[in-house]
Amino acid sequence: MTVFALTTNETLWWVTLAVGLVVCLVVWFLLERLRRSVSEVDGGVSVLWTMGKRVAQNTSTTYLLTTTKDRGVELVEELQHHAAADAASRGGHT
Repeated sequence: MTVFALTTNETLWWVTLAVGLVVCLVVWFLLERLRRSVSEVDGGVSVLWTMGKRVAQNTSTTYLLTTTKDRGVELVEELQHHAAADAASRGGHT
């Protein structure tokens, strides 16, 4: 059986290395959690950004709705005018 005789100085170095390894593992664990959280947030922001762009595309011409409504009213009035003129030309017979 082999027995290793370590001096106090060597023991302290081994303890320091063990503590350093534990610190490195804890830092790695925390950074990995941070990376995963950031990745989830990035995914959510990407979806939100895409939906926002789609809403912007779908509403970019809403200012034309007033003009469209006005043109529709004018068209209805014109059709009523033509219907009245047609009825008058037929002598009131439909």
